[in-house]
Amino acid sequence: MTWGIGEKGYSQRHACALIGMAQKVFRHVSRHGDDADMRARLRTLAAERRRFGYRRLRILLRREGIRLNHKKLFRLYREKRLTVRRRGGRRRALGTRALMTLPQGPNQRWSLEFVSDVLADGRRFRVLVVVDDFTRECLALVVDTSLSGHRVVRELDRIIELRGAPLLVVSDSGTELTSHAVLGWQQDRGVGWHYIAPGKPVQNAFAESLIGRLRDERLNEHVFAGLPAARRIIEAYGAPPTTPTAHTPACAG
Repeated sequence: MTWGIGEKGYSQRHACALIGMAQKVFRHVSRHGDDADMRARLRTLAAERRRFGYRRLRILLRREGIRLNHKKLFRLYREKRLTVRRRGGRRRALGTRALMTLPQGPNQRWSLEFVSDVLADGRRFRVLVVVDDFTRECLALVVDTSLSGHRVVRELDRIIELRGAPLLVVSDSGTELTSHAVLGWQQDRGVGWHYIAPGKPVQNAFAESLIGRLRDERLNEHVFAGLPAARRIIEAYGAPPTTPTAHTPACAG
């Protein structure tokens, strides 16, 4: 079009007619920006969370106030070749993590961790452990054969109803704890979340300490006939506080 108009002296109407283009299409000027800042932020987040797909990256962008249609985000995600490659073997969480601050009071930092064991019939079950890092309280010991991300946030909401929300939650980067349910819960509740480095359980020392006592004093001392028996014995070890002001350690053994 530009060559025909500039070099041959064709009128705009004549040049458009030659290639079958409507004149209004040729004259159209896009009003959309180049989204350079958003594209740069998308690349930065993708580099920090290398195993996050575009849906989870969209949650992180929305948390920073960047509203973007999921179709456009997917297009940019593909253009930048940020697609997560499938891989075999053990899954490991990657990415940078900010340093944690020491808690100076109750509800400033909670720690989450899972521990597993088997019933007498060979079925495996898991225990979700929630600890207040300042008071050393055992806030919950949730026993079930499956503990999804949706179940985790339900249990956190139940604890919050009793004692209020934490400022920060510490956990590893397990599948349940990096799910859409957990990421969405973080955004809705405005709670910070710190993922420890892979293979560094010492960074989640308070939960690991409780798990060590729990395994020594309960899991290794009992053969659980079924899930109800496991719940009764394990939950009795660390019953959560019943009032918002109760801060006496509940897992003294």
